[in-house]
Amino acid sequence: MTLIHLRSETTSFIAATDGDALPVVLHWGARLPDAVSAEELEATLRAPVPHCSMDEPLARRIVPLAVDRWRLRDGLRGSAPDGTRFAPCFRTTALSHDDASLRLGAHDATAGLDLSLTYTMHPDGLLQIGAALTNVGPGPYAVAALESSVPLPMDAVEVLDLTGRWCRERTPQRLPLGMGSWVRESYEGRPSHDGPLALCVGDPGFGFRAGRVWAVHLAWSGDCVSFAERSPGGFAQLGAGEMFAPGEMILAPGETYDAPDLLAAYSARGLDGISAAFHGFVRSRPSHPTTPRKVLLNTWEAVYFDHRLEVLTELADAAAEAGVERFVLDDGWFGSRRNDTKGLGDWVVSQEVWPDGLGPLIDHVRSRGMDFGIWVEPEMANPDSDLLREHPDWMLAVEGRDPLLARHQQVIDLANEECFAHILGRLDALLSDNAIAFVKWDDNRGLTDAAHEGRAAAHGQTIALYRLFDTLRERHPDVEFETCASGGGRVDLGILARTDRLWASDTIDAIERQQINLWTSLVVPPELIGQHIGGPHAHTTGRTSPFPLRVASAVFGHLGIEWNLATLTPAQMTMVKTAVEWYKAHRGFLHSGDVVRIDDATRPVVVHGVVARDRREAIFSYAQIGTNVTEFPGLLRLDGLDPAATYRVEPVMLGEIPGTQQKAGPAWWSAGGADISGAVLMDLGLSLPALHPEQALVIHLTAK
Repeated sequence: MTLIHLRSETTSFIAATDGDALPVVLHWGARLPDAVSAEELEATLRAPVPHCSMDEPLARRIVPLAVDRWRLRDGLRGSAPDGTRFAPCFRTTALSHDDASLRLGAHDATAGLDLSLTYTMHPDGLLQIGAALTNVGPGPYAVAALESSVPLPMDAVEVLDLTGRWCRERTPQRLPLGMGSWVRESYEGRPSHDGPLALCVGDPGFGFRAGRVWAVHLAWSGDCVSFAERSPGGFAQLGAGEMFAPGEMILAPGETYDAPDLLAAYSARGLDGISAAFHGFVRSRPSHPTTPRKVLLNTWEAVYFDHRLEVLTELADAAAEAGVERFVLDDGWFGSRRNDTKGLGDWVVSQEVWPDGLGPLIDHVRSRGMDFGIWVEPEMANPDSDLLREHPDWMLAVEGRDPLLARHQQVIDLANEECFAHILGRLDALLSDNAIAFVKWDDNRGLTDAAHEGRAAAHGQTIALYRLFDTLRERHPDVEFETCASGGGRVDLGILARTDRLWASDTIDAIERQQINLWTSLVVPPELIGQHIGGPHAHTTGRTSPFPLRVASAVFGHLGIEWNLATLTPAQMTMVKTAVEWYKAHRGFLHSGDVVRIDDATRPVVVHGVVARDRREAIFSYAQIGTNVTEFPGLLRLDGLDPAATYRVEPVMLGEIPGTQQKAGPAWWSAGGADISGAVLMDLGLSLPALHPEQALVIHLTAK
């Protein structure tokens, strides 16, 4: 027996060889000593053999299969069309490993299948699992599922994942994990607004800063399934995989299916430890942005479809005055697109609106020191468009009927090579002919009744979408891309491997965004989350919010503005300029430190912050989203600090002083700051001002 021990500072994954059978997984979770032995683990972990069971202890192999009498989900499910080859039994053919990686090849001569696995333990504790299946048999093989999973201890009994809807994405939900399965499925050809983002299982009552937690995320932008399971047999597991419609994934002899990567994280210190693992992994990827995240203005809620040069140049002038660095022209610049019922898919500049092309606007924007961005939705088309009138066969549909309309549009078939080449050509020309530095890429409907050449098409559409992104990025390496899907309908690390920013929700209501931003950052680092300062009146909810809350809900992420700055009073413009200047001064820190979130069960608040890796600086946001039962809010314990350090604690006034319900504020607030030890701040806390509901306070701490 050979022990395979992948490890980071926080996490161990341990498996053991078992002859030429697939390795047995012994542990995934807390870091174990380097010197741990196979004999020690065998003595500790070997299960008894109960009555009315197999004659040997049940082993959880690296790919759980029915042949091992595995009682939970099999890692591979499929068969030949005639029902044979349904019960594979793999033998290891190649195996190599070191402290951070494992590569395994396996073969089943009877089923005619080759299996390839890669396991990588990243420095921040994230375990990346890749799997590929090759059909080496004489006939086709239909893959029903190839899902990666990791073991759980039986005492991990509470589930937390996320659900939601349009403009209310990533709402947390908790439930006990009993005997059986908790399964989350997404069918829209994307993870969807109600997708779980991360499926987390842990100790009862685990929170942001306490409790053991195990979590998985699937880096895939198509149909997917996540699951957590426990069985009376004494085993539990957590996993995810791509989900197929019947007949969607049929491998011809020699063909290979590469499954999406499963990303798994363990934390002994609550959900913040899970985020640290994911954030470290994302920030280490070569595609991760390395330049400061530019302040942008998006024109949508400022002007909607009112694309007149004089209106937009006036808006650009106001944006430049406010310190904006990027001006993004949203929907309405192309074809006959004067509203959302027609023109989508016709990616040529409208001669009606822009008789001289986009050049005059782009030149004006660039003359004011900003770069230029543009909105597109390349996967869709209105039936009332030149594209679908000329090429109705490019609609992604079952032959003989059109899918139901959604937002007056249909999905086009990017797996159709002619369609793909047309869209690529239009976008390539747009980026080649204009000085465009940024593309907001939208996706405003999920797949319905989608077929390519008569077969289910979600997988092929996702692969084609990735190819389109990859080709455009190769041809235009200096262009940044934002992913949007009616806001947060496609938030995953598959699409974020190809984009530089995500639009987490179509709502910029500051109250809604407090929760949406907080839970999106469970997996996604804040510098990739677009967060905008909107006008006082939120278009999506009708709520009116004060400026301090709107700013505090935006400056921790990738800051943008979605407000008609040309209509601001001088006092309002001064507030915006102050906020933008503060963001620019602190964005390098905000986008590199550790995210810290505070559990608070007694007050209607959202508290989060960023703490430097060396703990010499921290910035926290305290948002009062409702009224307190008590007359004064009490103390706020700030976590993640250095208890031995003394911090200068100061309130940050981002353009306007938050409204309060008090005759006098706490001493540190009234004095404009105070020197307080990290131990006091962490163990006792900081007295808070009695904020009005829907107000927010930003607190800056600097070690002396």
